[in-house]
Amino acid sequence: MTTVGNTFWVDTETTTLHEADHLLQTLAAELALPEDTFGCTHLVHGERPRVVLSFTGAPAQAPRHLTAKGYRPTPGTPDEAGRAVLYPGVSRLTGTLTIAELLSASAIDHVTVLGSPGEPPPGQRVLTRDHVRPQWHTGKLILTTTPAAGGVLAPFEVPDPTPCCADH
Repeated sequence: MTTVGNTFWVDTETTTLHEADHLLQTLAAELALPEDTFGCTHLVHGERPRVVLSFTGAPAQAPRHLTAKGYRPTPGTPDEAGRAVLYPGVSRLTGTLTIAELLSASAIDHVTVLGSPGEPPPGQRVLTRDHVRPQWHTGKLILTTTPAAGGVLAPFEVPDPTPCCADH
């Protein structure tokens, strides 16, 4: 995970990724974060499972603003495996793009296909579903995809997942 610039994290007591994504985007708008800011979610396990947020490259006044809202910003990141929600180029990852376009338009370093060795070819198309959530792994931002209908790939994480046991 990159730690360039002002890096801090906050425990917001959110318990779902959907809730954390929404809060992260709301806070980013309130803070008027520049496009080169990274905003990530991090899963915390244990007695009190939850999702915490981290920000890298945020303006110096961001922690003060969050403190005024009742949050307690902590310097650094909670771990090295954040799930990126905000990152350079995320707003350009809409519709269907080739892997080459996706990589050149954003901070994503690599694309993988779940269960397949190596990287897919640069011309392979990716149906973004306007929901691209790469993960930090060994200092690189990696997007995991899966084959989808029509010979395209799609990000492994779907925008609106069905909750476990939703039909019970």
